[in-house]
Amino acid sequence: MLEHADEKRIENWIDGMNAFNSTPEFGTTRILFTEPELKNRVYVKEEMEKLGLQVTEDGIGNIFAVLKGSQPAMAPVWTGSHIDTVPNAGKFDGMAGVVCGMEALRLIKESGAPHKRNLAVVVYTSEEPTRFGLSCLGSRAMAGELKLEDAENLYDSEGKSLTQVLTELKYDLTEFPALRKQQGEVHAAVELHVEQNNRLEKGGETIGIVKKICAPSNYTVLVTGCQSHAGGTDMTDRRDAYAASCEMALLLEKLAKECRSEYNTATVGQVEVIPGAINVIPGLVRFSADIRDCNMETKQELIAAWKEGVEKIAGKRQVKVAITEENNDIPLTCDEEIVARLQKICEEKKLPFSFQISGPYHDTLFVGRFTKAAMLFVPSKNGISHSPEEWTDYAALAAGTDVLAQVLLELANE
Repeated sequence: MLEHADEKRIENWIDGMNAFNSTPEFGTTRILFTEPELKNRVYVKEEMEKLGLQVTEDGIGNIFAVLKGSQPAMAPVWTGSHIDTVPNAGKFDGMAGVVCGMEALRLIKESGAPHKRNLAVVVYTSEEPTRFGLSCLGSRAMAGELKLEDAENLYDSEGKSLTQVLTELKYDLTEFPALRKQQGEVHAAVELHVEQNNRLEKGGETIGIVKKICAPSNYTVLVTGCQSHAGGTDMTDRRDAYAASCEMALLLEKLAKECRSEYNTATVGQVEVIPGAINVIPGLVRFSADIRDCNMETKQELIAAWKEGVEKIAGKRQVKVAITEENNDIPLTCDEEIVARLQKICEEKKLPFSFQISGPYHDTLFVGRFTKAAMLFVPSKNGISHSPEEWTDYAALAAGTDVLAQVLLELANE
């Protein structure tokens, strides 16, 4: 019988990580391979070693902390999350999954409960796309969707490539081909995460069992019109790149609202207007489009309809448009067997729960490419995340850890 998770231990670990932060005056900022993130890596590995876990790191910086089972040759069971953040974020997104994984393994270890398979807490490298513009670098590499040649063409704002940064930090690039995991190499993976929505809070539920994870498709759109004087050009003669872009963005919103998917979103989050002068009609606009869906078929339908509509708008407004696809990832349906296990555990522990679709994507999206995978959520106060206001009660994290520890133990004995 596993004991109840230690709320204070979880809190201390989260606060311990939060000490490594480049914006302590406003939220938490810990960008991949910057000084705060590198120091946090050292802290996390030291805390893992204190638990008696065997700690290693691979060629892209994924950290593995292993609790050995009685039959270590069997494929292992994983849990974990990430320790990097977006700028001015909160201290729970990602970090909660790492420390709750550590606490789950501590509970299993100290209980003396037998388990055949190795159990591992994995800290995935750079789930956030903040530094190199692409999310889930570590888990994406494990899934075979980030190769060495791709890493050579990912650049940060200073013009450094991912491979250059890895080399400077003494990571071995010859290990890159071995990062990819094959089917059967990992038996199962379960990630705990804060919900980043308010459904659990509104429903008074302790646990969210994730049944599907939405995947993003990201596009950069370049609209070219005619730059001219704001006062000298008649309204009927204009080829306004910004006005055309607005119409394209509104079309995307309309299509997303009308989509037949169970859950989808569409967002224009970045807009660059050139030349950006108050008395000049914009001749060039660059904007982003983030399209997410829990179903690949309906997502592709929306994208095709949007691209067709964008071309019509461009023709009507006499502008040119170029759409560049940055990525087009496949959604994940969580493993039904693990979902059923999580449900049974919640029922046994009398923890109120509901089934959820995750609009945000996580490392589990890519881990699910090579093993059976699932997620569980704990409530986020007011549904706020990626903000200094992000908050999850430690009691909720402890309850989630209890469920996580039990499912990991069961999977490790399969």
